[in-house]
Amino acid sequence: MRRNVIVGQSGGPTAAINSSLAGVYRTAKDRGANKVYGMLHGVQGLLQERYLDLSEYITTELDAELLKRTPAAFLGSCRYKLPEIHEDRAVYEKIFGILDKLDIEAFIYIGGNDSMDTIKKLSDYAIVTGHPTRFIGCPKTIDNDLALTDHTPGYGSAAKYIGTSVKEIIRDSFCLEYSKGLVSIVEIMGRNAGWLTGAAALSKGEDCEGPDLIYLPELPFDLQAFSAKVKELLSQKPSVVVAVSEGIRTEDGTYVCELGNSVDFVDAFGHKQLSGTASYLANFIAGEIGCKTRAIELSTLQRSASHAASRVDILEAYQVGGAAVKAADEGDSGKMVVLQRLSDDPYQCGTEVKDVHKIANDEKLVPREWVNAEGTGVTDEFVAYVRPLIQGDVSPVMVDGIPRHLFRPYNL
Repeated sequence: MRRNVIVGQSGGPTAAINSSLAGVYRTAKDRGANKVYGMLHGVQGLLQERYLDLSEYITTELDAELLKRTPAAFLGSCRYKLPEIHEDRAVYEKIFGILDKLDIEAFIYIGGNDSMDTIKKLSDYAIVTGHPTRFIGCPKTIDNDLALTDHTPGYGSAAKYIGTSVKEIIRDSFCLEYSKGLVSIVEIMGRNAGWLTGAAALSKGEDCEGPDLIYLPELPFDLQAFSAKVKELLSQKPSVVVAVSEGIRTEDGTYVCELGNSVDFVDAFGHKQLSGTASYLANFIAGEIGCKTRAIELSTLQRSASHAASRVDILEAYQVGGAAVKAADEGDSGKMVVLQRLSDDPYQCGTEVKDVHKIANDEKLVPREWVNAEGTGVTDEFVAYVRPLIQGDVSPVMVDGIPRHLFRPYNL
């Protein structure tokens, strides 16, 4: 590479997103890039000319290792939707003017579905105008819902955390006995795809029965059938643990969380803020059965728990970051790096690039055949798909008993 690289992070962060950033930085420098700039808060920050030189923060190998172990987006993230080119050409002219000013050869964007929409639009504009900058998407999302890739960096660590946490919740739920039983409902992220919620099944093993019920957003949710199932289970055991996706909906398409509260916040991409599903169901079951209930919302913890990160996930995140730079350096643009599973035993995975137009604004859902007939759990095939992704640990760098992270001031 003879010129400069710029990299940004977008959408919801993960425990592995900064490992991809480390991969971009190291590979770009190894391939001869003069400078590697980081956009502060993605393309939204770039429009405000907010960026930094990553070499000022990654000065040693220890810094790089700390970055891999740092949760959330080191550069800051955004949920900014670029307009269509014909709607506001001035936005694109401003972005490309900044890229020219910084002498950018490759633009790497680490993100999920909406971020790939940004790569698609910018690469299209470059084609239309004959601009030489190349645009490559680097996959990231705990939701695991990007098309054409076997899985996404960030998912393995989130799945590991969910499987571990659900197992601990199950263990805790049997400590105290209540006259009418206890029902614990665990709310897990996932708007339309149930990959994260299905990971609750990883808690099952010779020392744990796993959750009693798992509900994914791919199938309609029936409140009365749910209540009947919980009653049946409570007649057999003193404690019931249920894993539900935040995005489960009734037959008419109403989010369960909307049954209890109106959803007011909607982001730039039209996504409603989903929260309160477990709380609504816990109150519903308490009213129906009169038993003790608990609503547990994993929320931000499932994407920020870097202390429980999967080694496979961290290594693959670094790998796709490097592959994105390599693809740009070799002339690709308008592409996203994908992970291609080569074998399960032993687990092996490689990278290739795919046309981002076939990925942006699409969603990969859990196959129906990976959900049981009743729609209350996932199959062994689902578990076999996820289990290799959670293997291994990444030891934190501990200082005074607490993990150390790579830090930058937030007022830049």
